[in-house]
Amino acid sequence: MSSESFSVGLKDKKRAGVTLSAKEVDAGAQLVAGLTSTLDLDEAMRLRRKIDRHIMPLMCALHLIQAMDKTTLGSAAILGIQEATHLTSNQYNWLGTVFYLGYLLLECPQNLALQRFPVGKLMSINIFMWAIALACHAACKNFTGLLVVRLLLGACEGSVTAGFLIVSSMFYTRTEQVLRLGYCVLMSGTAQIISGFVNFGVVHITTPWFEPWQWLMIITSLLTLILATSFWFLFPDSPTNAWFLSPDERTKAVQRIKENQTGVENKHFKIKQMIEALTDPKTWLFTLFLALGSIPGSLANQQALIVASFGFTILQTTLLSSVTGVIEILTVFTGIRLAVRRPNSRAYVGAVYFVPTWLGILLVNLLPWSNKAGLLVGMYLSIFIAPAFVLAVSWVNNVTAGHTKKVVTNAILLSGACIGNAAGPFMWKSQYKPRYHVPWAVIGACYVLCPILLLVIRAVLARENRIRNAESIDDREEYFIERITEDGKHVEVKVDKEFLDMTDRQNRDYRYVL
Repeated sequence: MSSESFSVGLKDKKRAGVTLSAKEVDAGAQLVAGLTSTLDLDEAMRLRRKIDRHIMPLMCALHLIQAMDKTTLGSAAILGIQEATHLTSNQYNWLGTVFYLGYLLLECPQNLALQRFPVGKLMSINIFMWAIALACHAACKNFTGLLVVRLLLGACEGSVTAGFLIVSSMFYTRTEQVLRLGYCVLMSGTAQIISGFVNFGVVHITTPWFEPWQWLMIITSLLTLILATSFWFLFPDSPTNAWFLSPDERTKAVQRIKENQTGVENKHFKIKQMIEALTDPKTWLFTLFLALGSIPGSLANQQALIVASFGFTILQTTLLSSVTGVIEILTVFTGIRLAVRRPNSRAYVGAVYFVPTWLGILLVNLLPWSNKAGLLVGMYLSIFIAPAFVLAVSWVNNVTAGHTKKVVTNAILLSGACIGNAAGPFMWKSQYKPRYHVPWAVIGACYVLCPILLLVIRAVLARENRIRNAESIDDREEYFIERITEDGKHVEVKVDKEFLDMTDRQNRDYRYVL
């Protein structure tokens, strides 16, 4: 597709210069249009450190709290919620499913809202509403009440991952995004450690009018409420208006991510970009990967119950859950560092981390039930796949350009993950206890297909890069946008191709990272 076919405000297709409407180009184009100077490396690093100081603590805190909140149901299971609310095994599984149904129902509206409205403010509103929904868990007395609040909780969390992906592409280069997403996911492991000790503490609370699982919900909801307030006042919406950057630094922040060829953002929804997202094979390959990989996600709500079934006490189980967090931290950290150190290795690194997971699944299914230590090791090995999903989510963000296309792709991708997460809990039927061979077989099948998909995605993108490398380069065309000077005159200023809000298909200079 030619670059002319997507633009508006075209004055004359025969001339070398093309004038574009400001609505069609990226929001950052107005800041960098006409800029001829290059950004000094030391200045770029100084600016990155400043951005890190203001964004990363909030993003890490968000992932920490989100991970703690997501595990509250599994933690509450060993703290007495099933007995207090008279839940059957099937009803408990439904509570895991309905969370992702709420997530799925509002995933597309949430992504569209993230394009239309200020990202930071929208995320803070969602975090506030999810804090209220979490607190309401403590007031529930039966399955119906829990079903409603779990649905609301999922609906509110729909903007978190999508919002982070959008913000990270606004402020960071493609390599930096991998590391920063990885660092944030490290907080999921940290959350499991903290949750283990919080659970251990609430077990010892003996108030006659409030049970330990209710205290857990109140404590986590208060932490979430504090986070929502912090996001409202401190989290930026875009580098073009970030409160902690000076006007000059905002221009440099936009200039710094020029190499991404994805710009900052565009608030106008483009139908052609939506159609491209829907017809792009890589969109559906990544979605299938996340959907299959999310089916075993239901293990998070079952893990404490399974470990307890090995013969451990409630106190031992709450403390042993902290080890899961340590493993996730170590695997994610090593995974992202390997992927960054070896360029174009995302698929290979992600695939390698499935190997110990296969071993863990075999141990859990084949060891005698009396071998508690071996079964526990198998459980721990089964969670080694975390780096693969971190790399996949950052990868799709790195190989998708065009703001509308990125938003639509994120919506499809996360909807696929929701479907997998929603289907997963139905594997854990009471007739499969205690070994759960059928659910483990499903998990094993998913974890065989996932690394194959990563390698297929890499092959597809590598082939497209070879095709583009063989094409002739035509740099004759230049692009301009209109700018109004201080005295009211309309002048045309040159804007780089990287800030035209082109998609990765439209921009033939775009190369996919592997």
